[in-house]
Amino acid sequence: MKKELTILMLTVLPLFTLATGNYAHGHGEKNSQQEVVSKPGDPAKVDRVIDISMDDSMRFTPDKISVKTGETIRFFIKNKGKLTHEMIIGSREELEEHAAMMRKMPGMKHTEPNMIRLKPGQRGGIVWQFEKTGSVDFACLVPGHSEAGMVGTIHVQN
Repeated sequence: MKKELTILMLTVLPLFTLATGNYAHGHGEKNSQQEVVSKPGDPAKVDRVIDISMDDSMRFTPDKISVKTGETIRFFIKNKGKLTHEMIIGSREELEEHAAMMRKMPGMKHTEPNMIRLKPGQRGGIVWQFEKTGSVDFACLVPGHSEAGMVGTIHVQN
């Protein structure tokens, strides 16, 4: 148990630190596409609300979202399924890395501002600000869910 906790602290917690601050695809390194910077938003400064539903068909509705540069969005998420689902915002690389950790530790608890886990029938929200144009991804990282297609993209435009 002590070894698992040490591994968790050395691998997962730095990922969460990156996810909660300004980040770009590739953990702060610029990729070949335009850099996307997003961060937790201020709940008192929400520009608009976007409703998202999750269900057992392993889909988000909608799974493609457009926002404007500088907008702070409150994602209001509802789990309409009979299984637990989650929504995590991050770069594709961050999501893939976190998914690998979830496969090793499926009971992992989430308390970071870029993620929410909802039991059947629950509702919740994420407030997120988008600072630059480009794309950022989101997914359900419950083991098997993103692999079944429970993923989406947020396009940030001027």
